[in-house]
Amino acid sequence: MIETGKLPEWVAWLAQDRDGTWWAYEAEPHRHHCGWYENEIGRSLRITRTDPNPDWEATLRQVRKLGSV
Repeated sequence: MIETGKLPEWVAWLAQDRDGTWWAYEAEPHRHHCGWYENEIGRSLRITRTDPNPDWEATLRQVRKLGSV
């Protein structure tokens, strides 16, 4: 799993795309047919790539509420 303590303070969400790429998002991302996108607000950051995950749609998780550290 991703170590959230090493992410920028603005990161509030993490998600993995179908190809195994992990992304960090400032705002809750939207799902599309093979991954996630940042919905044109907030920042996003490619973190790493691991093995493809057939259950990628279940990886979205909030790691920090905006305005808290």
